[in-house]
Amino acid sequence: MNTKALLFIILVVLIQVKSAVFAQATYRFGIMPSLNLNSALKNNWSLNAKAESRQLFRSGAVNGDAVNEYRYVLTDLSMIAAKKVGLNSRIAGGYLMRIEDGEISHRLIQHFIIVQKFAAFRLAHRFMSDQTFSESEKPEIRIRYRISSELPLNGESVDRGEFYVKVNNEYVNSFQAKDYDLEIRLVPLLGYDITDNFKIETGPDYRLNSFVSNSPRHSYWMTLNIFIEI
Repeated sequence: MNTKALLFIILVVLIQVKSAVFAQATYRFGIMPSLNLNSALKNNWSLNAKAESRQLFRSGAVNGDAVNEYRYVLTDLSMIAAKKVGLNSRIAGGYLMRIEDGEISHRLIQHFIIVQKFAAFRLAHRFMSDQTFSESEKPEIRIRYRISSELPLNGESVDRGEFYVKVNNEYVNSFQAKDYDLEIRLVPLLGYDITDNFKIETGPDYRLNSFVSNSPRHSYWMTLNIFIEI
């Protein structure tokens, strides 16, 4: 059942991006490392502090000229507080500060997560909204849905010293002034649970946007996510 669910997620994304792939498009390629510090608090509360940056190595037009040049893109710093409100659900909210091109923008974040647990398989649904404010651009409101699947590669659960696979598929609806855009993300990750409070994940983060009313843009970020429980 878990393999079928994964194949279904990947198939849905491939069908949706098929028409955009063959249009005139641009792309960019880089890395996106992140550090997550998580802490469990009293009364079912938890806290996540995250630092993430993007570094660009290559960009250009699909089947056209390319630019091979290193460029620092941005850094995100965020703090999210979450509370468990049901057996398999929680609500969360927080703040993100983005540093890009010498400018700081501010983002408010709210989300609700439901987790379905199967015998050897976990499925998480995240419903999220955020609002971004900056001095140079009009406010941007985004409504997002992400479905995530996590599969242990040994046994029925992820234990210390074991690998696991995680697949995220997200749809990001963006509203800014009179403009609308849809971004589709597909992130397959290989994770390793090193200790009870330390794990790492790595894999490609693929994003497709600007295809609703403009030429599509493909973004490929190689990720390295570090999670530490404190």
